[in-house]
Amino acid sequence: MSTVILRHSRRDAVLIALALVHGALLMTMPSAPLIALGLWWNSNTIAHNFIHLPFFRSRAANRVFSLYLSLLLFLPQTLWRDRHLAHHAGKPWKLRWSNQLVIELLVVSMLWLFAASLGTTFFLTVWLPGWIGGLVLCTLQGHYEHVRGTVSHYGSLYNLAFFNDGYHVEHHSRPGLHWTQLPSYSRPEAERSRWPAVLRWAEVLQLDALERLVLHSRVLQRFVVNRHTRAFQTLLAGLPHVQRVTVVGGGLFPRTALVLKQLLPGGEITIIDKSGANIENARRFLGTEVRWVEAEYSPELCNGADLLIVPLAFVGDRTRFYRDPPAPAVAVHDWIWHRHAHGVVISLFLLKRLNLVVR
Repeated sequence: MSTVILRHSRRDAVLIALALVHGALLMTMPSAPLIALGLWWNSNTIAHNFIHLPFFRSRAANRVFSLYLSLLLFLPQTLWRDRHLAHHAGKPWKLRWSNQLVIELLVVSMLWLFAASLGTTFFLTVWLPGWIGGLVLCTLQGHYEHVRGTVSHYGSLYNLAFFNDGYHVEHHSRPGLHWTQLPSYSRPEAERSRWPAVLRWAEVLQLDALERLVLHSRVLQRFVVNRHTRAFQTLLAGLPHVQRVTVVGGGLFPRTALVLKQLLPGGEITIIDKSGANIENARRFLGTEVRWVEAEYSPELCNGADLLIVPLAFVGDRTRFYRDPPAPAVAVHDWIWHRHAHGVVISLFLLKRLNLVVR
């Protein structure tokens, strides 16, 4: 509900108040981490929402607040606004001069000169590293929000702290929608990630690094096979006869298929992997006793399987396997904190668990 002062919602007052708190913290306790985290957080919450739906009814008030945000971000808000709206329009950004931009540039330039006047040490060890760090975080955020198409993150803690910024697919489909309304337009079919955008690199780099480490260590190979064997023994004990198993992703070290060969002698194992290189690598451990499908996963590829196994490294909407399992039983590798009614911890050290979904 709007007010006499606020154009769209009373809840925008929270963002305005937090912008004032941000400014007070910068003045009273400036530090490189505060500058970096504040720049990243503000750019993706207050400044971002203000771009799409300026908070005030008064144009003059909006111009003043835009100037204030420029001081908090150490760069002109109008510049950020034009660049971001060009992104939504799918057009290359072009510099457009305006009186507001000129004023913001002058004020921001004065701010930088003031920071430099506080001393070389402060400027080079606090101000500049903090600002560059904030830009790096913003770059990571923007890159991983779109690197595999527009992706949402529905974590409640992140969306509380970032005012529903995680509803990114929904925001792109309705960029004029107020941030308070985005959860009402969540799309079950939307591409999503378990990680906030700024941490989404961990989906690939962390797991890939661990896989390569295991690949070159027989000690680690025995450890992960042992841990996975115990987990699968526990889950398989509660299932009816399992004969046909489909594994998504052969991986650099195919521990799941190695375990299943032990636990299901005579079972039919199919591995689906879009990487021919991974398949060739896995053949060294599994020989010809496994059926290989070089393709990206789709539900149709597991038709006829009694059990489908999804790896932790799966890129896509993991929650759909919980909502609508495409096989009679689905074993989902997940992070240890993503508990499910039927599940078992694989390893505290690996931060992994194995969840079982039965339809």
